[in-house]
Amino acid sequence: MKISNSRIKLAKFVEADFNIFADMRMCPEMMEHIYTPFTLEEVKQQFSAYLAPWDKSSNDWLSFSIELISSGEKVGNIGLKIKDHESKVAEVGFMIRKQSQGKGIASEALSLAKNFAFNDLGLNKIEATCSTANQASFSLLEKHGFKQETVLKNNSVINGKSVDDFLYGLVKQAI
Repeated sequence: MKISNSRIKLAKFVEADFNIFADMRMCPEMMEHIYTPFTLEEVKQQFSAYLAPWDKSSNDWLSFSIELISSGEKVGNIGLKIKDHESKVAEVGFMIRKQSQGKGIASEALSLAKNFAFNDLGLNKIEATCSTANQASFSLLEKHGFKQETVLKNNSVINGKSVDDFLYGLVKQAI
């Protein structure tokens, strides 16, 4: 499964994507607003789950690597997880390597994922949860029409500290 525009390609994770996946999830700086950095064993378990076959009835993440077409470099990942099949609601999550941030890549990947979710998967709504301290993520979501729906108090634990998260939503009719 591949989705692309003129600059980036999203492709379902394959074994060769393990290194970028592990590098990002084990890096304290990358994980600052997401989770406590993973151990190698945790990365292996999560990545293995992301490689599983996926279809519209799945309860697992459909995870894509983000690749620059011009160089073939993998610069991050984005994924969708259908949370409610009956209501057709999914969650989106994304990570971009530090050296590739600020270049519009996450914005392009989110556009591709939104179009895929609404047009190919027939979803009605996409949600995203991000730390209230993660301004880059919630600014990107707002740029793409996501609306803040609530603040989830003490919703996540990162490095042993409870943090608040924003819950954002985008309904198909809004785009």
